[in-house]
Amino acid sequence: MPAMPNTGYDVCIRGAGIVGRALALRLGQAKLRVALVDQSVATTRPEAARDVRAYALNHASRHLLQQMRCWPEAAAATAVRHMRVYGDAGGAVHFDGDARATSASAPQDGPDDALAWIVDVPALEDMLAAALRFQPSVDIVTTPVEAPLTALCEGRDSASRTAVGVQFDVHDYPQHAVATRVRASQPHQGTAYQWFHGPHILALLPLDGPEGDGFAVVWSTDAAIAAELVTLTPEAFIARMAETIATASARHPMPATMADLTGWTTIAPRVRWPLRLAQARQWAGQMPDSASSSWVLLGDAAHNVHPLAGSGLNLGLGDVAALSDALLGRPQWRSVADMRLLRNYARQRKSALLPYAVATDGLQWLFWQDRPALEALRNWGMRGFSASGPLKQWVMRLAMSGAQP
Repeated sequence: MPAMPNTGYDVCIRGAGIVGRALALRLGQAKLRVALVDQSVATTRPEAARDVRAYALNHASRHLLQQMRCWPEAAAATAVRHMRVYGDAGGAVHFDGDARATSASAPQDGPDDALAWIVDVPALEDMLAAALRFQPSVDIVTTPVEAPLTALCEGRDSASRTAVGVQFDVHDYPQHAVATRVRASQPHQGTAYQWFHGPHILALLPLDGPEGDGFAVVWSTDAAIAAELVTLTPEAFIARMAETIATASARHPMPATMADLTGWTTIAPRVRWPLRLAQARQWAGQMPDSASSSWVLLGDAAHNVHPLAGSGLNLGLGDVAALSDALLGRPQWRSVADMRLLRNYARQRKSALLPYAVATDGLQWLFWQDRPALEALRNWGMRGFSASGPLKQWVMRLAMSGAQP
């Protein structure tokens, strides 16, 4: 990566996904000069299909996006007021958002009964792109430019991460994720569902606002089963989903909305991708060709986790908040390339990542194992946690407040 002429930028951001755009906007709003590398603007290609993914964002992520005036409208940011999680042998955990209204320590930046928000990815991308067009401190460029700090936000297959010599430790799961969207026959009432059963982790996340009847589907399963799921007709896919829910729910009293999927339809294409747990060994360092320039990793370029209920974007937005706070709060005499700042950021974010990665990896392993002893253990644990009272409320408040991803 040869050095390029000095262009007067403070930060060059490589990668124009949600994490890269959010970082560019936050730094630009604070008057840092930012170059955002978006190679897609230099290519002519057919209009891409709308992204079918949706993310479960917590209060910390919502607060960050609200600060940047990029929180989507209600129809594209659906409040989750109830969450129903089911094990494969009678274990279940229910969360109800109205319980947090009784807690003085609950964050007060949104509806008292919201556990999280399911945010439409295209809507959020459009909000960030529109805000950047009116941000004079941010330039959209097609190739990297020289700057004291280069932020690498290119995603899980980042070429720049490889170029600076970072080792990316990857553990591939024997699973793929399938994502799509469906329309139910009745309103979802702000309820999210998740089933753990055999090779399946199936999540239905409410969409289209408080009165909506849409769900985002995030279905993790064997690679071979996932490959089959994307080839099914819409009717066959709904039937397979109904069969999986019925089998997983055999020992649970199910709400009427999930007991019969008659009248449900698919409303989006199906996409799949391989799942993995991954983390960069080094999150910040000096550029190979310049002792006065540094690089830093954010988002999927730094870490990948199992999707479970689609909440991984909280990690990337947490990276944005932590790095921008470090850069904007630094003494004026300290450069944005200062390695002490960057190492502090790296330590902070690795600490935040650890419990989330351990939890998602542990749940995936625990429910993946087809062993009677583990089946009994995991469902006993779910029942005990559900009845734990103070522990359950503490975990719910912690997750909603953003104290951890």
